[in-house]
Amino acid sequence: MANHVSSQKRIKQTKKRTDRNKHVRTTTRTLVKRVRAAITVGDKNAAQAALALASRQIDKAVGKGLYHRRAGSRYISRLSAQVSSLS
Repeated sequence: MANHVSSQKRIKQTKKRTDRNKHVRTTTRTLVKRVRAAITVGDKNAAQAALALASRQIDKAVGKGLYHRRAGSRYISRLSAQVSSLS
């Protein structure tokens, strides 16, 4: 256990930040999985709806510093290309 007040505070802040990041990361992954599942099935309408939610969530994750902005753009771009290639 930490002996200084400042280090105790840092431990609390780290735990809070870790919990938030974990929640945002798992939510993002789940929404991306839904897009990929719709692409696998071939349901374009469901894929487009899931892509809208996923891209919004990826942008939120980028805003919170979870992903680099170019990585977020890359994820959205690749998913969009896959959805648009559906017939």
